[in-house]
Amino acid sequence: MRHGSIPGARGRVLPLSLLGDPVLHTRCEEVTEFGPQLARLVENMFSTMYAAQGVGLAANQVGESLRVFVYDCPDDEERRHVGHVVNPRLVEADGLVLRGPEGCLSLPGLEAGTERFDHAVVEGFTVDGEPVRIHGTGWFARCLQHECDHLDGGLYVDRVRGWRRRRVMWQAGRASWGR
Repeated sequence: MRHGSIPGARGRVLPLSLLGDPVLHTRCEEVTEFGPQLARLVENMFSTMYAAQGVGLAANQVGESLRVFVYDCPDDEERRHVGHVVNPRLVEADGLVLRGPEGCLSLPGLEAGTERFDHAVVEGFTVDGEPVRIHGTGWFARCLQHECDHLDGGLYVDRVRGWRRRRVMWQAGRASWGR
């Protein structure tokens, strides 16, 4: 991706993988080739995330079982964080555990109170293979943890228990996209 360009401006919108698609429940593969194909995927992921009005998107949500995610997410102080991570590792998740509303582009229109730490650190690489370390607090920390879960084959509903889980799964079964 060129510095100074708007992420997603030259990408195309890809179809989203929805709840029940096996790609969402499988651990993604490490990226081994950094080059134009990876840069194109990241650009397309930004386009797709913006078109779906999301704040984060993992590669398996567009059918690519690769360890990559993009984000454009504010923290609790309304500071905007925009970027991507290739082969991310969640190296810290600590602080307070807060239950907050969490949704997912793979379960469109639904959300449930989900517990997450209010601080997270992710390490990985850019599309150019440069090391990157991202610190997130509040809402942005939630986003980083959510996207890392995706790459391990998990969804936020896997973290929800009891009546919250029953309610969101019932809603998913009744949603037009869930049929």
